[in-house]
Amino acid sequence: MMRITETVKHLIIINVIVFIVVQFSGEGVYSLLSLHYPENTSFKPWQLITHIFMHASIGHLLSNMLGLFFFGPSLEERWGTSKFLFFYISCGLGAALAQIGISYLFFHRSVDALIELGVQKDYIMYTLKQGLVDRRWAEQLTSIDYNNLEGNFFAINLGASGAIYGILVAFAFLFPNVNMYLFLLPIPIKAKYFVTGIIAIDLFSALKGQSLLGSVGGIAHFAHLGGALLGFIMMWYWNKNQFNNNRWN
Repeated sequence: MMRITETVKHLIIINVIVFIVVQFSGEGVYSLLSLHYPENTSFKPWQLITHIFMHASIGHLLSNMLGLFFFGPSLEERWGTSKFLFFYISCGLGAALAQIGISYLFFHRSVDALIELGVQKDYIMYTLKQGLVDRRWAEQLTSIDYNNLEGNFFAINLGASGAIYGILVAFAFLFPNVNMYLFLLPIPIKAKYFVTGIIAIDLFSALKGQSLLGSVGGIAHFAHLGGALLGFIMMWYWNKNQFNNNRWN
């Protein structure tokens, strides 16, 4: 296994420090740095970046940092610090935009359904921006549309998972035939099949959800897919144009 590289080490340290600080700072800081739906008054532009360094639990933090620890150093050694950090942040941002995009789509589908029933859009948005919901909406909408309305508007998203998915895609792109071993399954799986498999699982999990929220079952599958997709696009573009480390260092 490759030794841990400097940028990977610093990213892990920053994530751990942020997690500890937030635990002792209360809900205010947690809300301020996590990603909110843009039409929610709690949304701030910096959340597009800061949410990447936020985690909901120790398990959430541990899983993401293990992914960074095991797969990040190979990429940093290959690319150098600047290119690796640019890639990591870009994939996290891509995950945020994917999350926002899918939330916007299904939130406004529910809003349109209420408008067709005679509810004024200004009233809907004003009520939600006050942190409230009109319980009559639950009777007027299907359960799926009501959950999409409330859930997407008030959702709080956080975590480095989108950036990690981008790293996984890049690793499989550069080292497709490296054998990997899954816990409790001691047989080798090539990186290209492993990464393809977990992305397929995420896509299936996102599409099978009972409601089309930006997150399903508390897991932001569409954010994962957004980070993976942007990671693939960047790898394809860099490979096609043969971007080398001299342009970054």
